[in-house]
Amino acid sequence: MAKSRRSRGGPEPVTQTVDGGLAELRPDRDRPRGWTLLLDGAPQSHVDLDDPARLDFSYQRRLGHVADLAGPPGAPLRVVHLGGGALTLARYVAATRPRSTQQVVELDAPLVEFVRRQLPWDGGWRIRVRGGDARAGLAKLQDGWADLVIADVFAGARTPAHLTSAEFVTEVRRVLRPGGSYAANLTDGPPLRFLRGQIATVRTAFPEVCLAAEPAVLRGKRFGNAVLLASDTALPLAELTRRCATDPQTARVEHGRALQDFTAGAAPVTDATAVASPAPPARTFD
Repeated sequence: MAKSRRSRGGPEPVTQTVDGGLAELRPDRDRPRGWTLLLDGAPQSHVDLDDPARLDFSYQRRLGHVADLAGPPGAPLRVVHLGGGALTLARYVAATRPRSTQQVVELDAPLVEFVRRQLPWDGGWRIRVRGGDARAGLAKLQDGWADLVIADVFAGARTPAHLTSAEFVTEVRRVLRPGGSYAANLTDGPPLRFLRGQIATVRTAFPEVCLAAEPAVLRGKRFGNAVLLASDTALPLAELTRRCATDPQTARVEHGRALQDFTAGAAPVTDATAVASPAPPARTFD
């Protein structure tokens, strides 16, 4: 059962035990109806119920740029979200691209119910939430259905191994229409072995790949998020680079020869060799 308190200062955190651990919705003191979702103390996403088009986390803002550039401005999209969390990106797409059709695949059913109860979304939005494993849910979708597939799946703050392989990426490619885009939120730290392997893996299915991350992460100076974007057609590099460079937390976009040099000959990952992404260092979220 969810537990919460309310004081004269406003809403207090709400917690509930879910399959993935202890879920907490922590109020944003600067936004009257803003909330941050944490799992076992690790921040997952932020939602502003008054402004679903507001993206607070830097990696989610980069994914928002990807969604903005996935089609003509305001035109509806078909989007698959692997990993639900607080449905921040699904809310964003629904608010910025009315009449979009979205499917969310989330393994943690108690988490979905917790979020649905505490942070309800507009019943008129075309968002369908499916319970179950992300890869299994992807397999149920028809060929060429999606304009955009977003992968943002973490178990214990790590991307599960079976969502990092060439076989998984081939399944993503199957679900995308020609010209569609795949975006993944990845985390890594020095020596960036996981991130390099993911770039090599995605290249087995997509000819066009780029990576957006803060310079310190790309230099292997610290652990952090990186958004990988791939397609079978030319990427909107100039506009994505401009947006990432002007964000509050600026990011660099690597592509072409620079990305090839960054990958440094890493081998693609297969189901037989896949491992989960590295665990965050101690005190990362303090």
